[in-house]
Amino acid sequence: MTKGIEGKVVLITGGSTGIGAETARLLAERGAKVAIAARRKDRLDEVVAQIAENGGTARAYALDVTDKSAVQSVVAAIVADFGRLDVLINNAGLMPIRPMAEVNTDEWDQMIDVNLKGTLYGIAAALPGFLEQGSGHIINLSSVAGIKVFAPGGTVYSGTKFAVSAISEGLRHEVGEKVRVTSIEPGAVESDLKFTTSGTAAETVLDFYKQAIPAASVARAIAFAVEQPDDVDVNAIVIRPTAQEF
Repeated sequence: MTKGIEGKVVLITGGSTGIGAETARLLAERGAKVAIAARRKDRLDEVVAQIAENGGTARAYALDVTDKSAVQSVVAAIVADFGRLDVLINNAGLMPIRPMAEVNTDEWDQMIDVNLKGTLYGIAAALPGFLEQGSGHIINLSSVAGIKVFAPGGTVYSGTKFAVSAISEGLRHEVGEKVRVTSIEPGAVESDLKFTTSGTAAETVLDFYKQAIPAASVARAIAFAVEQPDDVDVNAIVIRPTAQEF
């Protein structure tokens, strides 16, 4: 089904490492034109160079997804550079795990801003164009913690991911005739996400991630959703290590 990917213009937020970078490499390998966005432009440039060396097409865009106007500007720049946008992958995320009793409201704000508002800002920037052209695909990175509360420690993180899953389903109901919507819900995946936890829970999180699957496994799941025929909408994919109980 590579024909379902070939030629599509894809924006991936959080594209500098982990799931975002692996998805960019895979989709570019299958013929997509990939735009990757993240705060660390130097890391983005490395991924773009790797894709170019393998004959693919990619461009890097510095972006903080918590800046609504910046997200709008990047989407506009991609449309100007590539002529259109076909797929948005809202991948940027944070996962600081900490008991709620420690009342770290700064971390709560960060998760809400990146995981939830960042996803909404991406949708807001891409959706009008998708509706105008009569096609598009929005892929939101949720989590198994968005279908089962990750507690103790991950309660607020779960709250943001439950919201992402709910927004994905509601959006599908509202625009599903023109725009496909997919929620990707991974378990433990090898990426930098585990390093966003500090303090008392850091060792527990790192121990949990010893069973993690490669980010490339999630990239293949995303590619599966993208490559389907236009009349097929893969609404949700849950993917976790076989050894993971949660």
